[in-house]
Parts: sequence; C-alpha cells; structure tokens
Amino acid sequence: MNDHTKWVACWGNATSITDRKEAVYAKDITLRYPLTLCFGGSALRMRFSNLTGTEPVTLSKVSVMLHAQHLPLTFGSQRSLTLQPGQEAESDVLPCSVELGDVLELSIYLADYTQMNAGTLITGPLSRGSYSYGDFCEADCLPLERTRHTNWFYFLNTVDILTRPDHHALVCYGDSITAQSWPDCLSRQVAQAGINSVSIIRRAVSGTRILRQYDCITYQAYGLKGATRFPIEMNVAGASTVLIQHGINDIIHPVGVDVNPFRPWSDMPSLDALQQGVEQLYVAHARKLGLQVWSGTLLPIEGWRTYSEERDQLRCAFNEWLRQSPLFDRCVDFDLAVRNPHRPTAFAPGFDSGDHLHPSEAAYEAMAAAVLRHLIDASR
Repeated sequence: MNDHTKWVACWGNATSITDRKEAVYAKDITLRYPLTLCFGGSALRMRFSNLTGTEPVTLSKVSVMLHAQHLPLTFGSQRSLTLQPGQEAESDVLPCSVELGDVLELSIYLADYTQMNAGTLITGPLSRGSYSYGDFCEADCLPLERTRHTNWFYFLNTVDILTRPDHHALVCYGDSITAQSWPDCLSRQVAQAGINSVSIIRRAVSGTRILRQYDCITYQAYGLKGATRFPIEMNVAGASTVLIQHGINDIIHPVGVDVNPFRPWSDMPSLDALQQGVEQLYVAHARKLGLQVWSGTLLPIEGWRTYSEERDQLRCAFNEWLRQSPLFDRCVDFDLAVRNPHRPTAFAPGFDSGDHLHPSEAAYEAMAAAVLRHLIDASR
C-alpha cells in the first residue's frame, strides 16, 4: 500500500486575458504542453479554465502522453469539456504511476471555432508548448511541417498529483517578472539541491497591477487587478506558502492622459495605498487559507522609459516596508540579489535584459537562488 493520500499541485499557471490581436479564434488545432513532474504519485487530475472568456469553449479531446502511452482525460466520464465564460473545471481522476522527473505531454484538440481568450504568456526553460493544425491529440510526435512553438498556455490551469502527505506547493504570485524565467530556474535549482518535497507553482500575468486593471482592448492582456486575481489564483492544492512579488506596474504605468488616454496620473498609488492593497487583498486572504506569506522586493528600474526619481523613491519605500513589516513570515530580497551594489537604483552588470525593467537570464538564476536559500532555511 502506498502513502499517496494528499493532492498537491505540481504545475500551475494563471489564467488571464490573451493579447487581442487580429485573430482571436482557432479551429481544428492541437495544443501540446510538455510538463515536468516534481515528485511521484499514483494519480493525476487537471484543471482547465475559461476564466476570462466571453463565450463557451469546448475542448473536444484532452489526452496525456506518459511513458509512451496515450491516456485520455475525461470529464464526468465524457471525452469533451465545455467551459462556460468565467468557468473552471477539473478532469476526472486519472489513475497512473508517476515518478519524480517524469515528463508528461498534455494535448488539447479544439475541433470547432474556439475563442482563444483565456491563457497566459510565460517563458523559461521549462515553459514552452507547441500547436499543430489538425487533430494530433494522440500522435506520438507532432508533424514538423504543421507545427510551431508557442509560449502561450491556453486553458490549462493546474495539474495535481495524488502524492505523499509531506509534499507541498510554493505559490509564486506576480507579474511579468514572475511570468518569465525565475520560477523555472527555481524548479531546477530545487531539484539539483535534492529537495523533492516542494513544487513551484506560478501564478503570474504580465502587466498586472495590485490596485487597478485596464478595460480597453489595447491593454486587456495586462490582466485582472489583484482583488480579482488573488482569490482565484490561490486555488492551489497542497499549498503551504505564497511568495508575492507584485506592484512595480502600479508605479511605472501612469504617464498622464496627454501621453496615453488609458494611463492617467490619478492611477499613481501612494505608499499607503500599496501597503493597504497588499495587506487587505493578499495577506488577509492568504491567512484565511492557512498559508505562510513571503514578500518579494521590487527590482531596480533605472533606465526604464518611465523612470523618475520619484517613482524610484516610492519603490524603495515600498521595499523597506516589504522587508520590515511583521505581516510577512519571510522576505525574499530580490532587489538586493540583482542590484548594482555601487548604484542600487540599477541592475548589476550582466543582470539587465536590456530594457532596464526585466532581468537577464543570469539575474533570474540569482533570484531563484535567493528563494532557494529561504526554502532550505525553512526546511530546517
């Protein structure tokens, strides 16, 4: 008899509004996402989301390829799943034996015209999917001539494993910084450190803010505000801790309606508003769920196109609060990990991606290492 008695999320993503380009529908297309499992177990279940859709979406078939076998997912014993606008749904439980390091490939076939409005763009060494025109849901390999890679993850929200009771999930909540590489880097560093009891679950949407959201199609892909996002995205089986690194977009977005009609100066938050937003929208809800709450400081922004000394002063004051507030169980000092020690308003040499806002891959590794040190310390 095994001791697999606890459901724990082993892969997770936010669901948000996709970028509103010319084409927002797909038909007769297969999506395929390879997912690396961080621990073993005896069953899987998966959650799919049409949270930000405005029309019903039908997933005609969903299958999992594992150990060279194709395993069909069912939903109430049916092969297809129709998600109404705003709805999320879990698959039936799929009994199967999985081990640490297994890679499963999840395929979704969309037969009819489907609104592709529910998904999120993520990047990193473990985050890359593909799509093919045609039904290749049960194909071992996608046809090269009909396939392209994508970093848009549509509809797939969470994968849970029935696993050991000592396993748990760390939820990484944030914006484009977290939607990029450091959570994947952390997953790899955790595995290399021999820590086999924690999964790294990403809940991140590029452009999102704590206090506000955009309701125009130009910026809808910047996602939902914190009050809407957080309670939904904290639906994570086996979660023990949430690490929050969020707020830089609240600071850098406002430019005035004379420059951009959707970014008024009235959107610029005060330090008190940012603090209250984190405390009331995030920490209070996380505590109700019994989660530890770790803060993550905001990164340097000198050189970014809307940089100003006033914005940076707000960032630094907010960071000091994130470091010192007794609201948090720990603070992961990302700012300290990537900033130039001789010019702390800017990235250290080699740590700037080039836009002066997003880190380089080397910096993402440093951010992951900062989290790893806390995970090791917390496990003692």
